[in-house]
Amino acid sequence: MGGARCRNIDREIAPWLTALFQSEHLNLLIGAGLSTSIQMSATGLPPAGMSWISDLAVCQSEIDTFATQAAQAAGRDKGNIEDQIRAINELIKGLEILTVLNTSQPENPPAPHVAYRNLKADLEALRVELSRCLGEFSRSVSTGEYLIKNADPKRKEETFNYLVSFLMSFASRTATRDRLHIFTTNYDRIIEVGAELAGLRLIDRFVGSIAPVFRSSRLEVDYHYNPPGIRGEPRYLEGVARFTKLHGSLDWHEQNSAIRRFGLPFGARSVDPFLEAEGHKSNSYEQLMIYPNSVKDRETAEYPYVELFRDLAAATSRPNSTLVTYGYSFGDEHINRVIEDMLTVPSTHIVIIAFGDPLGRIMNFITKSGRKAQITLLMGDHLGDLKTLVDNYLPKPAIDKASIKMAELLKQRGFMQSKELGNSTDVEVSL
Repeated sequence: MGGARCRNIDREIAPWLTALFQSEHLNLLIGAGLSTSIQMSATGLPPAGMSWISDLAVCQSEIDTFATQAAQAAGRDKGNIEDQIRAINELIKGLEILTVLNTSQPENPPAPHVAYRNLKADLEALRVELSRCLGEFSRSVSTGEYLIKNADPKRKEETFNYLVSFLMSFASRTATRDRLHIFTTNYDRIIEVGAELAGLRLIDRFVGSIAPVFRSSRLEVDYHYNPPGIRGEPRYLEGVARFTKLHGSLDWHEQNSAIRRFGLPFGARSVDPFLEAEGHKSNSYEQLMIYPNSVKDRETAEYPYVELFRDLAAATSRPNSTLVTYGYSFGDEHINRVIEDMLTVPSTHIVIIAFGDPLGRIMNFITKSGRKAQITLLMGDHLGDLKTLVDNYLPKPAIDKASIKMAELLKQRGFMQSKELGNSTDVEVSL
């Protein structure tokens, strides 16, 4: 791509994003790329990643084979601990069915025949292994938070300043417009910390202060205030966004058939003492509500995941809606189907911002969707870099009408013509 062409595209990106961010409905889908970017910026080290459990007590080869096949079906070369947890869950369900009649264990045949498998013992062992794997998984997430919190103060401050600017670039909408809705597949609390530092109020499905409980109610709860000297005319408060964690969170747990959020400080090395404080036994990691994405959409059939995915579909699949993805690799087939359904509405648009596409999922999605006119792709180590994005391309992170006025003036003066904007969405911008 020539230098002149790059400069022309650079000049188009900022006003184009500014115009899209003023859509009637704006949604932001954040994937693991944001957590990676924040940790790299704060610590200078990439995330350790999710290790492979190689010492399962039972069914190691079967689980490994199933996990590898599931990973390959999802377009990945090899599996990880998420795939293993998913395989263990599936196997536990199968063994629960096989042992439901509670029949006695038959006597083993004489040698040299192979002894019968004790399904009840395997089931109990797998339950213990599931808790252990979830413990390893939660520690990999909490370790990332710990490293960020204990990073060099100057680097950490700069990183969080960019995170605040990133979030406020999306949340800087006039209060009368529909609220920004942030969705994430991440289990960590980086977005929550950034929102807290920015003074951004997040509305989610939890109700309460000490031990907030997850509610299925679809009430459009919001924030209002009364202007000084005026009564009976409440106005929408600025700096408010809706927030949904699609795959659960490190600080969610199940207690007495309810989903609750417990007080887990950002950067805590382990969730163990906090789970025990909530009344769970030691190493009760199976109570954590963190569930890996499934190619079979298992999470969409279980509470609370079905409610969370309904929120995603309801927020995106409506007229005049814009969805921006950042750091999302398009590895979750259910999310992809929701986005495909969204694109069947002609007035919708999706902006894909990514550092790269090593597995080709993003390009496969664009090709499969057949809706290139409704897709803007910003990909590469330049456009996908968080700092570059905030400094050069995202709208000003301030809540005022300047951004809207700028977009209107650019259109009126011919700097942003519909034909040019339409053409720009068909081009892959990769630097």
